[in-house]
Amino acid sequence: MSQTSPIPTGGTDIEIQLRWSDEDKLGHVNNARIVTLMEEARVRWLRRDGIAERFGNGLVVAALQINYLKPLYYRPSMTVRMGVGRIGTKSFALRHLGYQDGQVAFDGTTVMVALDTDGVSSRLPTPAERQWLQDQMLSVGNA
Repeated sequence: MSQTSPIPTGGTDIEIQLRWSDEDKLGHVNNARIVTLMEEARVRWLRRDGIAERFGNGLVVAALQINYLKPLYYRPSMTVRMGVGRIGTKSFALRHLGYQDGQVAFDGTTVMVALDTDGVSSRLPTPAERQWLQDQMLSVGNA
């Protein structure tokens, strides 16, 4: 685990309830469980206020990367700050900054791709989707 980084401003905080079963024998949340916590935060973030419907035929995860910075411990909850880190031609990177007690525990990125009407091929984001993504950018850090 490396040095913790500051929590960026912008984005949306999603509170996640931790379960006792999330812990491993070392007494902290298991590293594989972090992927599930990221997924839970991402789905809640995309579903709030009908946001997911903006992308019509859906989104898929094209890549996933996590930097584990500090252990998470079983407590009632932790928070994942969600926002956009990068917008590409056909993809965009979502940042997932998991923190507890004011300190970043993990910094994850998922590269997302919008699907075309066939449900398989990727497509370019529409101008409205691109504008929405731009409005969701986190102000610090790169994805």
